[in-house]
Amino acid sequence: MVKLTTFKEQIIGFTILFLCLLLSSCEAVSDTKVLYFAHSLPTSHPVHKGILEMQRILNEESAGKLQIKVFPDGQLGSEREVLELLQIGSIAITKVSASALSNFAPEYQVTVVPYLFRDEAHLWKNLEGEVGEQLLSSGSEYLLRGLCFYDAGARSFYTKEKAINSPEDLTGLKLRVQNDQMSVAMANTLGASATPMAFSELYTALQQNVVDGAENNIPSFVTSNHFEVCKYYTFDEHTMIPDVVIIGTKFWDKLSDQEKEWLRAASKESVVKQKQFWKETIAEQMEMLKENNVKFFYPDKGPFQEKSKPVMENLMKDPKMKAIIDKINSN
Repeated sequence: MVKLTTFKEQIIGFTILFLCLLLSSCEAVSDTKVLYFAHSLPTSHPVHKGILEMQRILNEESAGKLQIKVFPDGQLGSEREVLELLQIGSIAITKVSASALSNFAPEYQVTVVPYLFRDEAHLWKNLEGEVGEQLLSSGSEYLLRGLCFYDAGARSFYTKEKAINSPEDLTGLKLRVQNDQMSVAMANTLGASATPMAFSELYTALQQNVVDGAENNIPSFVTSNHFEVCKYYTFDEHTMIPDVVIIGTKFWDKLSDQEKEWLRAASKESVVKQKQFWKETIAEQMEMLKENNVKFFYPDKGPFQEKSKPVMENLMKDPKMKAIIDKINSN
């Protein structure tokens, strides 16, 4: 069991216990099975909208026999906390960035390699093909089985004081990155000083000059209100890290073959709408950001790609990782 030490963790623990008791009582009096789906995004986010689409499709496909109850906005903990709750069987499903999942299932590290995916078409050709299936199944060894990938766009740099038009502009800048080895290596290799921290702490860190900037996609830049502090957004698009919908194997193994098929179908079908929600959100938010005096820059990606090559080369020293990367590059 996870040891709960902080007040927040204790509250989360009591909440999970209550939900588990509630779920047990619901199953005792009806044929309906309810799976709890926790994630950290706000309800306005296009990924949350995709999850609601999955919820709707599953309810229709199963005629209400298998349902999802969604807990958004970090109600039940951070990405890492919820992943641990999946592993011990307290929650059924979550959505996390593939980079966060790489700390649990190493194969997901390939999704954080800078400039590995040539464009959006190349990304989805791999994620919805053999490579994607290999990655989704790889987490089962760690009690985390992937169901599908959601669009999380491309991640780019945003800063407080100046635009980033070349790797040289990153020299000496303290940049918040996700807490995984590949993200840290990417920022440091490009010349910045990588500063891993929780996303929830970033707004204050930007205000207080703890960091000079960060990197993320447009929806996260907007929903976090970081655009209020950072007025320079550079579309260097160094990574295209998808989100992953995953179910804990402790729940998956208890589902019947029919229930598994319903859940697989609902997750896959929801991807189509989620991609649409993503594109619509980007278009709306770009206009809003322009109205809020955010300046956009579109540098030559070549120098960024060239300088970040050592990250891929280092990962390819692992034969398993090299095999996956070679497969991606051949598509």
